[in-house]
Amino acid sequence: MKILIIGAEAAGMSAAAKARRSAPEASITVFEQSDVVSFGACGLPYYVGGFFDEPGYMAERSVEQFRQSGIDLRVRHRVERIDAEAKVATVINLDSGETFEHGYDKLMIATGASVARPPVAGLELERVFFLKTMADGLALRALTERPEIQDVVVIGAGYIGLEVVEAMHHQGKRVRLIELADRVLSESFDAEMSEVIQAEILRQGIPMHLSERVEALEGEGAVTQVRTDQASYRADLVVVATGVRPNTDFLADTGIERLANGAIVTDPQGRTSLADTFAAGDCATVWHRVRQQPVYIPLATTANKMGRLIGENLCGAEKAFPGTLGSAGVKVLEVEAGRTGLSAAEAEAMGLQVKTKVIRDKTTTNYVPWQQDVAVKLVYEADSKRILGGQLAGGAGAVLRVDTLAAAIHSGMTTADLGMLDLVYAPPFARTWDALNVAGNVAK
Repeated sequence: MKILIIGAEAAGMSAAAKARRSAPEASITVFEQSDVVSFGACGLPYYVGGFFDEPGYMAERSVEQFRQSGIDLRVRHRVERIDAEAKVATVINLDSGETFEHGYDKLMIATGASVARPPVAGLELERVFFLKTMADGLALRALTERPEIQDVVVIGAGYIGLEVVEAMHHQGKRVRLIELADRVLSESFDAEMSEVIQAEILRQGIPMHLSERVEALEGEGAVTQVRTDQASYRADLVVVATGVRPNTDFLADTGIERLANGAIVTDPQGRTSLADTFAAGDCATVWHRVRQQPVYIPLATTANKMGRLIGENLCGAEKAFPGTLGSAGVKVLEVEAGRTGLSAAEAEAMGLQVKTKVIRDKTTTNYVPWQQDVAVKLVYEADSKRILGGQLAGGAGAVLRVDTLAAAIHSGMTTADLGMLDLVYAPPFARTWDALNVAGNVAK
């Protein structure tokens, strides 16, 4: 059996490694257009921020290690076209320019996503960065270490944008945040959690401009100014963090089912609409446990899980993913925020009859000197009280409490179940009634 995998980051290499173990005699070939494999881009803001100095920590295994395991991994090779009926890929060697065809029996597409470039003039100027690849991180880190770089503007208040704000603040820069929406993390969190994060950004003295549209980046050769619909701001460096777009344009003539943004639609087994073809990672949808439909939520955790599962299915298994909950977290300066399941806005958009409850509590007992505030929001069915989603924001320990909520949603627990759940109590970690217990008990 000939297995072909396109893309050698989280999903692709998880699949390749699992397929190698599942079918020792199979031929497994992986084409990757860059020269970096098994790379975790989630670490980039922390490398840029100087929280660690070795960029190699962001790559799990080397090209040579994968090759030694019996995987034909070819970097600097880009797949230009797929003939799904003939089961043939057209590939170009980016170093030699040679184009050739490669046949397969089973195909996995794991081509990831690229940065979404907003319709803003001046993106081509020097000292304007996106943060997606290892090369991006190395170049941006080097630039931040130059003493003349002091004024940094971050465009976009999603996960990466907020992490870059923290990174630049940690590097001692004068950082400014500009966001088109009326609050930060507007696509993932409800307003109550956004407010906690925004308060921390302002507490740290960082200028934050919400509901403001960037119109142009200006400068002679290199950026020196960001112009918006409201003002202009000095900028020695600009980081644009306005989302990602799935890398699936090369599949346009295959007829494969895709969402409007280009994400490949998959079922719980990772199968696409094309025969013997699977997809996972930032280029594809994933099955949602609560919504019971495919959704586009590009997360490294899901990419690794789906890659492992597809690795078995490529070899004849029929494994099915139980579904994502979109569990995610972010640290912004001294505040943590995490979410899982449905937000209130998502539940309402689905037409569900839900209730919500927000409580304000503390992370530890009163006499512990590091006690901090924490906000908890539950989203639950109005009749059954089954928990559908939850969010937390606050001091240290807030995000890991989201794991408890994820387990509760996965298991179909109600608010009453959560209220009496036997959670850990010790003064340094929680009160006798943890904030989650309190939220469950008051969510009637």
